[in-house]
Amino acid sequence: MKISVIYWSGTGNTEAMAKAVAEGAEAQGAAVTLLSVDQASLEDVVNADAIALGCPSMGAEVLEESEMEPFVESLEGKVNGKATVLFGSYDWGNGDWMKDWEGRMDGYGAKVIGEGLIVNLTPADSDLEDCRNLGAALVKGI
Repeated sequence: MKISVIYWSGTGNTEAMAKAVAEGAEAQGAAVTLLSVDQASLEDVVNADAIALGCPSMGAEVLEESEMEPFVESLEGKVNGKATVLFGSYDWGNGDWMKDWEGRMDGYGAKVIGEGLIVNLTPADSDLEDCRNLGAALVKGI
């Protein structure tokens, strides 16, 4: 099975989470492609059996607007029934950006597995283990 892990990271926190999600999926036998969103294409989503998307909370609890937001918008109509997990880091707020993102992906037809995983600032070892578990759950959810 093929999994694409696509993320945007400004400080490296969400990138660390993405790497751990990929490790968790690989430990379950998946072939994982790990890409920052500026390297990703729609084909990376369409050709994958499942996807993991990561983005930190920005501004007024929104997705990063210049690269991640347009990429997520491009997924409408392309992820119907596709197993999907969401993750990201934040500095303040209560996770509204993740709840909104989950709702959007549901609306796009994605099969969102569990709740989006959010981590305050730099992920601790236990947070990275949660990310690995998220990657494993994605594989099991296919």
